[in-house]
Amino acid sequence: MSYEIILLGIAALIAVGILLHHPSKTFGLPSLLIFMGVGLALGNGEFNFVYDNLAVTSMVGGVALNVIVFVGGINTSTESIKLAYKEGGVLATFGVVLTTLLLALLLYPLTNWGPIICLLFAAMVSSTDAAAVFSILEAKKLKLKQQTDRILEFESATNDPVALVMVMILTGIALAPNEAISAWEIGQTLVLQILFGILIAFVVAKLGVWALNHIQLQEYGLIPVFVLACFVLAAYGSELAGGNILIASYVAGVVLGNGIKRGGEVTRHFFNSMSWLAQSLMFIVLGLQMFPQTLMSVFTLSLLPAVLLMFVARPLAVQLCYLPFRQASWQKRLFISSIGLKGATPIVFALIPAAAGVDGAIELVHIVFFMVLFSIVIQGAAIEPLAKKLQLNQDD
Repeated sequence: MSYEIILLGIAALIAVGILLHHPSKTFGLPSLLIFMGVGLALGNGEFNFVYDNLAVTSMVGGVALNVIVFVGGINTSTESIKLAYKEGGVLATFGVVLTTLLLALLLYPLTNWGPIICLLFAAMVSSTDAAAVFSILEAKKLKLKQQTDRILEFESATNDPVALVMVMILTGIALAPNEAISAWEIGQTLVLQILFGILIAFVVAKLGVWALNHIQLQEYGLIPVFVLACFVLAAYGSELAGGNILIASYVAGVVLGNGIKRGGEVTRHFFNSMSWLAQSLMFIVLGLQMFPQTLMSVFTLSLLPAVLLMFVARPLAVQLCYLPFRQASWQKRLFISSIGLKGATPIVFALIPAAAGVDGAIELVHIVFFMVLFSIVIQGAAIEPLAKKLQLNQDD
């Protein structure tokens, strides 16, 4: 198939998804579901076209995720970070680890999976999704009391690195179960990834801010292009040096978004458009990768882990994380523990062991797909009424 046909097909799918965006809001459906539905409907035999390429899907999902996290950083003020970093930071680290361990412990006696597969599966779905949180909060125009929305945004933007490292390590163990990996090595890998991700991205982004503020480009259209170049250098430079690309993307976004003095509004509009393009591409490609006849065979299998994650593992992990924060109200704790929104991130993570060749990983991808679907529909729909019920909405 020629690249012209591929580009035409992608453009047509994105156009259809965007045109369906307004009707989807009328019916209360998240636009992310619309994009995935377009891919799901057209990529598995319709019009004599079948798409099945785990490696390409994983690559597209990874790049899109980096862009989405970067744009989330651009739109995050340093004031918000100062207010949310303590609670959000604990949720983004210990919360992810606790959710993984609790869900794996619950699944092990109830499934025929081995302990490593239980841990791997739990790690895939342990983090909240930045794209889902940002888009749903923005779509519903929600502003929550006690900085609850800021904490959710900070957690979702920063918790992917811990989950990603766990998925990568557990994938390696699943592929070579006889090779022992010590807890020290795992901890060291995690710390180095976070440190290199933060430091390299911070330095590169600071240099970019300094250059923009001193050179003062006359053509405003060049400013977001330069910021895009800085993002690529910071994120992928960090990854090459051994840092975590997702946390590097977020740090670079925060530094650049808060540091540039000219062209800030143009830059935000440009990257908000980039974020929508990345989201639409990611969800369409993920939809193309799924096959309805295969998906339905694991529908019932996905119900148990979805219920355990939404109503047991996530709430318990959040409550444990909030033990040091005694000043937080029970309403805030209950809301955050109930709203662990999932999006494309768990599916992208699930594609890592599938592309690597872990036995049974394709089935896990399909189960994760339904868990994401349940989360977007159930938890996404519950955000506004739950906030009002708990009197957390600033309009109350």
